Amino acid sequence: MPSVRGMSMQWLSRFGAVCGIVLGLSLGVPGVVEAFIGETAVTSFVIGLGAAFGAPALYAYQLRQADAAGRFGAFAFAVNVIGLGLFAGVGFALNLVLFFLDQATVSAVLDGPTRWAILASAAVFVIGTVLFGSSMIRAGVLPRVAAVGYTVSLVLLAVLASLPDSLLGSAVHVTAAASLLWLSAAVWPVPSTP
Repeated sequence: MPSVRGMSMQWLSRFGAVCGIVLGLSLGVPGVVEAFIGETAVTSFVIGLGAAFGAPALYAYQLRQADAAGRFGAFAFAVNVIGLGLFAGVGFALNLVLFFLDQATVSAVLDGPTRWAILASAAVFVIGTVLFGSSMIRAGVLPRVAAVGYTVSLVLLAVLASLPDSLLGSAVHVTAAASLLWLSAAVWPVPSTP
């Protein structure tokens, strides 16, 4: 694998894989805990910060499939990484800011332009996730079941984000975690070059 100014593609791929594992665990562990005791300050904190690990994970997935995914994969990656950045901000705000405010304040904040910013961010995230998930499924380089799980569970996470916590929400968190862990494990080994 070539290197980019002192960082090999192997290092970047493995860094992304580790970030994907951290992201998966930051969704899955709180998802399991919340299934039994509901949302807590600790689970909100972990989920809110975990999204920061998404972009390097996406980079590793795209790095592995880039040749097979072609231009569509590159476009899908770009939309997904922008959507993830936007939605990571939403996740941070929901889990580390709004969670700690009283309901009247939250309602007042969401009655203003913030609601439209959240909805637009979620829309870009959903579109990017569907496109990138489709590119992973189509390229066939990464495990297809994990790619389908990624696509469906992350879209559901965006849809369920504004709803009260439920067992369905916890199950979606765990499914997303399993998909991310599987994809991250798949990009860890360095492919052999012919």
